[in-house]
Amino acid sequence: MNGAGPARATYREVFAVREFRFLWSSVILSTAGDRLALVALTLLVYDRTKSPLLTAVVFAAGYLPWVIGGLFLAELADRYSRRSVMVFCDAVRTVLVAAMVLPHVPIGALIALLFAATMFAPPFDSAKAAVTPDILDGERYVLGTAALQTTLLTGEVLGAVGGGVAVFYIGVRSSLAIDAGTFVLSGLFIGLGLRARPAVAKPESAQPSPLARMRDGFRLIFGDQALSTLLLFGWLIAFYTIPAGVAAPYAERLGGGPIAIGLVIASTALGTMIALPLFTRLVRPRQRINLMGPLAILTCGALVLIALRPGLAVSLVIFSLSAAFGVYQIAANTAFVVRVPNERRGQAFGIANMGVIVGQGAAFVAAGAAAEVVTPAAVIAVSGAIGAVVALVLTLRWRHVSPPGGRHAAGRRPGHAAASTSAPLRESG
Repeated sequence: MNGAGPARATYREVFAVREFRFLWSSVILSTAGDRLALVALTLLVYDRTKSPLLTAVVFAAGYLPWVIGGLFLAELADRYSRRSVMVFCDAVRTVLVAAMVLPHVPIGALIALLFAATMFAPPFDSAKAAVTPDILDGERYVLGTAALQTTLLTGEVLGAVGGGVAVFYIGVRSSLAIDAGTFVLSGLFIGLGLRARPAVAKPESAQPSPLARMRDGFRLIFGDQALSTLLLFGWLIAFYTIPAGVAAPYAERLGGGPIAIGLVIASTALGTMIALPLFTRLVRPRQRINLMGPLAILTCGALVLIALRPGLAVSLVIFSLSAAFGVYQIAANTAFVVRVPNERRGQAFGIANMGVIVGQGAAFVAAGAAAEVVTPAAVIAVSGAIGAVVALVLTLRWRHVSPPGGRHAAGRRPGHAAASTSAPLRESG
């Protein structure tokens, strides 16, 4: 297939689909609210402790629960109606975030509530990723995924900047109340706008044990060299989002306050937000997959420039440039999803997303600990260099398992392959 046909799809066609419009609306609400709450709690802890390590731990608390949710809850998106799973997750997160708004809640309890609420993000995001190919097909799926990722990144940017502004003007509790409200609206959009579809997996009585299902999921992905390579391309996000994990100490060293911290966090998503729609519309499907490796190397390698210790404005440009090269993730996403059978799609995305989020959380904690010893600029530059080397290895491996011009399903209907993501840029969603 030459890819010319699918490339003629337009964003107008994608947004003409009613279900997609409701799904898209829910994403920007919940993402912006999530990021606002995470930034608010991060700023609160740093203001009280001035510790880069403790601040990174709080930031990671919004990510690490994915190891539980991604392994044991994401498969709910296959065993139950995906619309019902999303509505249920939004309802639970509304209650947990609302509890954070109560007066005199200690920091430890706030972190615990954030941890619990985040555990319900994996089944929600897995259901969202799994239901999207049911709503859109062919190149419309690619454009729809790009629109969702751009929206997610927009929510992260607005939430990050808004988090700094909100804490400055209205305080942490009010910021958390806004987050709870976004989950209510998101659940309403999903419940009213998406069509009910039956579960795609076997009935509960025919299922093996949870551990056996988890083992089978890992075998599905890591038993296929092409799938595992695509998965690892997605997991590279742990290296090039390090600036977000050390944003507070980095911005403070440059003389910035809460708004500067929010800008640093936002810049790690801004470039992707701008470049992704252009990449999917102007670059043909076959070219996207061929550019995946070089762009992955550049997105990490650009961070090495921080070793020159630029000022805040130039730093924001470098972070945004690095994020722009991160558009390679859409190519990895498409190549991944067409290889996974529909009845395993939710679990496969759950494992992929879990690795992204857990990897980011662990990287943030490690970066925070390192920033206690060396400068945040050194931490960012070293992480970029390591990521670039890993990306180079993956690029060589991908060329071996999927040589240029070979089969890569650029224009096939997602989910109709016989067997086999990107990192959901939350996803981290």
